[in-house]
Amino acid sequence: MDIVSHSVKETTAIGRMIARKLAVGDIVCLFGSLGAGKTVLVKGIAEGLGIKRNEIISPTFVLLREHAGRMPFYHFDLYRLSHPKEILGLGYEDYFYGNAVSVIEWADRLKYLLPKEFLRVELVIKGKGSRLLHIRAAGSRYKRLVYMLRKK
Repeated sequence: MDIVSHSVKETTAIGRMIARKLAVGDIVCLFGSLGAGKTVLVKGIAEGLGIKRNEIISPTFVLLREHAGRMPFYHFDLYRLSHPKEILGLGYEDYFYGNAVSVIEWADRLKYLLPKEFLRVELVIKGKGSRLLHIRAAGSRYKRLVYMLRKK
């Protein structure tokens, strides 16, 4: 599924749309270059989970921020991760496979630790303010999720 966003407002709305379909235990992995809109999308997902968007800041220096909304929300930013084993001490499995929604910016940095099943969102800069979001499923739960997103 591909969606074009022409503004920050539209990317945030796409995040809210995704959040409406998420359940406890879901993992959303974000891919894209610097400035592609990953954190903007996370703000929309957070809003959709009942979290104020101004509470969402990139956790670049701490790797993870936890938030309480209609369900727990874990926001990972792995930009500064130089090797996947750096996240091992964090106990990432407890977060990824716990009772919350996990959203991971810079998920490509996980390499061999990338979950087997997740919702994959790749953000591509198409022009000033314009983004293409490629939304794909890895695993059967996420195939159903993409199907539900298509139906909106």
